[in-house]
Amino acid sequence: MPNRLTIKDIARLSGVGKSTVSRVLNNESGVSDRTRQRVAAVVNQHGFSPSRSARAMRGQSDKVVAIIVSRLDSLSENRAVQTMLPAFYDRGYDPIMLESRFSAQRVEEHLHMLRQRNVDGVVLFGFSGVAEKLPSFWHPSLVLLARDAEGFASVSYDDEGAITLLMEKLYAQGHRHISFLGVPHSDATTGKRRHDAYMAFCQRHALSPRYALPGLGMRLGYEHVASVLSTHTSALVCATDTLALGASKYLQEQQITRLQLASVGNTPLIKFLHPEIVTVDPGYAEAGQQAAAQLIAQMNEQAEPREIIIPARLA
Repeated sequence: MPNRLTIKDIARLSGVGKSTVSRVLNNESGVSDRTRQRVAAVVNQHGFSPSRSARAMRGQSDKVVAIIVSRLDSLSENRAVQTMLPAFYDRGYDPIMLESRFSAQRVEEHLHMLRQRNVDGVVLFGFSGVAEKLPSFWHPSLVLLARDAEGFASVSYDDEGAITLLMEKLYAQGHRHISFLGVPHSDATTGKRRHDAYMAFCQRHALSPRYALPGLGMRLGYEHVASVLSTHTSALVCATDTLALGASKYLQEQQITRLQLASVGNTPLIKFLHPEIVTVDPGYAEAGQQAAAQLIAQMNEQAEPREIIIPARLA
């Protein structure tokens, strides 16, 4: 029964644990010759062949690229990955996915493992502080997404432009009491740049700023939206769609209907659930395409690392 056997099946038939089977298949140390032979016998008997993705993870595929996302549940990063994958598949690359959870140390560990396994290139969703952990070895074969770093190719969003577009739209509609829900300045782009753009617009137009910077989570939007509302607030700009979803739930529960919501993202979920929210598309889909194209060109020595900025547009 070729290709139908799982690691769990092999472990059961050979009388060892799944981790032991994995070490044998990966040709790792720490397994006795007798155990290795027993597992190999089961594998040979049933004609087991590791899946394509498993071979890619072990560096046994001819062309492998890694995509390191910061969060697997990120709406924006998933949108970029969706456009990235077809580009890699079309050129014969096997993509593998890893998660950093905003840990520079985890990124460092991932990159060390990927180098050992001879992965051809990496698209890394960046965040504040991660650039200091990037070895120069990766200069020609890594593309940063959503961040820039000296010596590395990058695809970034126009964070200031995205917020400015929303503020201009709301201002043109007659709103003069516009609040802001964002991300701490420890996040240099989604946090500091988007908040700075809001503050700059308020200063230019003599508006009184009212804001909170709780973070990225949907629940944070839900829990903190009340803190930025006053009896005069007529519009609320959210730095991300995720914050807007949380804020919208709170407003619905409180039956507050007079407030115009606006957010950066234009993700499919926000468009489906809340078409009334004014959104800016920062170019997540285009960023994925550009990052894949840039990495493929670098891996084939057809381009040098360069900085690409995706323009924002009103959805």
